[in-house]
Amino acid sequence: MKIAERENMENYSLPLPMYKTIHIADAICREGREFDVLVGLDKRRVAQLRELSADETDTDLQDFTGDWKRFVKGTYEYWYQKSRSIFALVHKQDDSLAAVVWFGPKSLGKKSIKFSGTDERKVASDWHTISFRAYPGHRGKGMMKNFTQFAMDTYKRHFPHVKFWAGTDDRNGAGKKLLLDLGFETNQENSDIPEHWLVMTKV
Repeated sequence: MKIAERENMENYSLPLPMYKTIHIADAICREGREFDVLVGLDKRRVAQLRELSADETDTDLQDFTGDWKRFVKGTYEYWYQKSRSIFALVHKQDDSLAAVVWFGPKSLGKKSIKFSGTDERKVASDWHTISFRAYPGHRGKGMMKNFTQFAMDTYKRHFPHVKFWAGTDDRNGAGKKLLLDLGFETNQENSDIPEHWLVMTKV
């Protein structure tokens, strides 16, 4: 995937105010499909995110993420108030969410909601978590590495001193491969392999 940052963008700081969205780049995948790269979600896209998170036929999402608890049982608004910054890849032709990447401060190794982690609202740490999702119809298309790297680079410009970590189900082969491709390494000390909780870090 090729990504070109837009010129003459408005200045912004992260996290954005709730429901604000900015078109920061344009992208084209190897199949020729075109995408908008956004930071922030407006209410319409939040509704799309919730609908995708509620899709019980998407077994990869339901098996390997806590998004049903996060965005369906819980609310995007509650989640976003924990200093989250979300990037979205939107298919230009049908205006649908293809993928998201999000970041935010979170203590290294703290289990996600899928693994019965507790809430955390204020964190004094240089560690920021990263999570990513590609949605049905857009997986296996070779888009996520470049999109996620672009989001990381953009986020890092706003928070130069952060260190990234990701927590994932160790049975999620695609997620682990993407993290390895992005230069993450397994952090054994904070992983809980008997519970399938795998922590990977990039400093």
